[in-house]
Amino acid sequence: MTPTATPEPAEPAGGASRERDALVVVPTYNEAENIELVVGDLLEISDRLDVLVVDDGSPDGTGALADAIAAREPRVTVLHRAGKQGLASAYLQGFELGHERGYRWLFEFDADGSHPADRLPAMLAELDAGADLVIGSRWVDGGGTRDWPASRELLSRAASLYSRTVLKSRIHDLTAGYRGFRAEALRALDLSSVASAGYCFQIEMAWLLERTGHRVVEVPIIFTDRALGTSKMSQRIILEALWRVTAWGLGYRARGAVLLLTGR
Repeated sequence: MTPTATPEPAEPAGGASRERDALVVVPTYNEAENIELVVGDLLEISDRLDVLVVDDGSPDGTGALADAIAAREPRVTVLHRAGKQGLASAYLQGFELGHERGYRWLFEFDADGSHPADRLPAMLAELDAGADLVIGSRWVDGGGTRDWPASRELLSRAASLYSRTVLKSRIHDLTAGYRGFRAEALRALDLSSVASAGYCFQIEMAWLLERTGHRVVEVPIIFTDRALGTSKMSQRIILEALWRVTAWGLGYRARGAVLLLTGR
């Protein structure tokens, strides 16, 4: 089945006169309990934002609820996909639509209510000031979590620290899923080479931009554990991130050693 996006924006995207220059991509799978509130918060926080819901055929009717929102709100569109295809592909397809419609800024945003919409203006301000990637960060001064069990916070902090160390990154919250991109910076990358399927996608994208010399800024956020619905985190996702980060780090060091030995 070919994915379709409905309806189209009421106003063509792109052009210097366009005030709605940012697209927030919200992947969904069984988020019927949260979708109305999440989209409503986004629309209220800034007139510059449009919202694209990418629904992977949610059995709980999330897609139909998103269609109902889009029918009454021209700033919302819905991309329906056949079956659960994963977080990474949802964002990459969303970015592709954002490029086609001419948006300057492309945001990632969870549908579970964990990301504070009120931090979007601060993130937009950093993009306006020249950042290529802005991360809503839990692990910088002023950031943190709320209602998380200690075990989950420990896991998240350890994953970020391990990734930073192995990849020699300066980004504190590499695993964060709340972020905004300069569309031009994304277009400069070969996104067809992005191999991650799960939350490791976040690490890969941030590191790819960082090591290609793009400007990365972290804005503190308070991440709140979801109140409704169930988490999509699994052991498989954690293991994928572990082995991919390790492989990237070893490969990066090997290439550096070759360059050192050859004098290039």
